[in-house]
Amino acid sequence: MGDPTRHEIFQYLADADAPVDVAELTAHFGLNHNAIRQHLAKLVDAGLVVESAAPPIGRGRPRLRYAVHPSADSRWGVTGPYERLAMLLTEVIRSGDAPVEVGRRAGLHQRLGDRPASEPVTPFVGQMARLGFAPSVRRDGDALDVTLEACPFTSAVLTDPDTVCMLHLGLAQGMAEAVGGIVVDELVPHDPRRAHCRLRCRMTRPSDD
Repeated sequence: MGDPTRHEIFQYLADADAPVDVAELTAHFGLNHNAIRQHLAKLVDAGLVVESAAPPIGRGRPRLRYAVHPSADSRWGVTGPYERLAMLLTEVIRSGDAPVEVGRRAGLHQRLGDRPASEPVTPFVGQMARLGFAPSVRRDGDALDVTLEACPFTSAVLTDPDTVCMLHLGLAQGMAEAVGGIVVDELVPHDPRRAHCRLRCRMTRPSDD
């Protein structure tokens, strides 16, 4: 982070609505692709940024995309998971509303980025990843199971699973509502130390209730 350009790239990723590819960074910073890739490699090696492959479009290799690592909590201007949790819990106390409703409102205001109207799964799962849940997806027709391979609030869940898990469910429901095309019906919780909680979801069509 001692390099000013590298810090600016990191901050751009932190402020982005969705994972960013090299072409976008090249256009924004006016640098060549190799220079951008070198900075990204340093950030990935430092555990501050994660690299993932975009869904394939046509032939050729899928584009690589970059986002701030969820573990970069409270560093370099990034709000960490426990800071987010504290804000949600404060809202529960202030409003008196149920945790699931507070989570839903927060989920509605998550930055989900641009997406094809017919493809709601990518932005929904991408934002769950940005929040530190490490999701994996299994789809069978209109049924969608999202397994949360990690829990960013392990200690808090062990203290009060009912409250924190309902915040999680509300977050997922709000983000699904914001994206459209997905309804989150249920959160099946597990021991947060082992994670693998499941969101049971379904795809919807414009004519569905």
